[in-house]
Amino acid sequence: MTLILILTVICLLIPLYVYCGYPLLLWLLSRLKPALPEPAFDRTKKVTLVVSCYNEAGVIAEKLENALALDYPKELLDILVLSDGSDDDTDTIVKSFADHGVRLLRQEGRLGKTMGLNMALEHTDADYVVFSDANAMYQIDAILQLVRFFQLPEVGYVVGAALYTDGKDNAAAANEDLYWRYELKLKLWESRLHSVVGGDGAIYAIRRSLWQPLQQKDINDFVNPLQIVAQGYRGIFTPTARCYEETAGDFTKEAKRKERIVNRSVRGLMRVKAVMNPFYNGWFSFEVISHKLLRWLLPYFACIGLVGSAFLAAQQQILFQLVIAGALLVFIAATIGGFRRSSPSLAIWFAMPYYLLMVNYFAMRGVVKALQGQTQVTWSSVRPSNQVRVIPTESGLPGLIVVVILFTICLMWPYV
Repeated sequence: MTLILILTVICLLIPLYVYCGYPLLLWLLSRLKPALPEPAFDRTKKVTLVVSCYNEAGVIAEKLENALALDYPKELLDILVLSDGSDDDTDTIVKSFADHGVRLLRQEGRLGKTMGLNMALEHTDADYVVFSDANAMYQIDAILQLVRFFQLPEVGYVVGAALYTDGKDNAAAANEDLYWRYELKLKLWESRLHSVVGGDGAIYAIRRSLWQPLQQKDINDFVNPLQIVAQGYRGIFTPTARCYEETAGDFTKEAKRKERIVNRSVRGLMRVKAVMNPFYNGWFSFEVISHKLLRWLLPYFACIGLVGSAFLAAQQQILFQLVIAGALLVFIAATIGGFRRSSPSLAIWFAMPYYLLMVNYFAMRGVVKALQGQTQVTWSSVRPSNQVRVIPTESGLPGLIVVVILFTICLMWPYV
């Protein structure tokens, strides 16, 4: 009984720590560190802006016009579009910008973004490289805001703030926008304590000299920053370097995207697992374990904690009876949210539980697939605005409902 009690309490406290305790502790620790100086703008270094795309005919022209309008010396800004075997009009549109200095680098065979970036880095001699996506529209001073921090010799990568423009359009977008603003706060505090954990494929920059070729299954904007930290540098988050993009606009599409990210990130972390050694990387190890590893494993801890709570609740433990009652209410709210997920006026007390359960459900799948050696190396746009190619998307609702029903049975069995 004592062992079950201890295990249950630990497993219930881990989710609480991940979502609440870690941010609070991170904020307190970051307050003890001096703020980084903000160097003056540097307009003297050559920068390559790498735009990765696959079938982005619907947005690539707008992206290139946005890039050409950026406030950076034209002779020092190299715009390189990486096309991963696009079979729509993406390449043709990019070639129409050749007179403006835009370069097209085509990768045949759909080898994935990571392999394409390996190739792109072989085609630049710039001091710094900025990575971006086709749908990420940069604020006019974004590159200036990024590269100025490279005047600090300890800085190896700089991550900007990707902000959503459709956060009020529907419940799915609102929840993703809320979650992302929470993430941006963590990035800010992590940056001050040591380094922001991971980059952002929409907007982050590195010193080209620190690039190390990646394996095909690596997720570039997570593994690459880890490699840079392992070389003795730190990564900075700057909220003043901004870009704007849309969410997927759908609960299941967002959750599936997170499954892919978790799936590839788990493998990536295991490949650069030395960053979790506090004797070599100090506070960064604490950040990686708390922000990434424990969050990926959180649904497993929660499942064990709830099953243990059901057993203890049957022993007339009032605290755990309250836990079970709360879990059932969350499951009921999530189920209602799932059936009404397409409603633009879905209330937050239904949308949020559904969003959290859906994300963690797909995170579990991502971890399982990683352990089975399954890794997705190519990607397709999930944005609602990209109508060039419709990719069928698996609905996660049936699977989630099955999980909810099974868990409800597990929680209620002591009383049957």
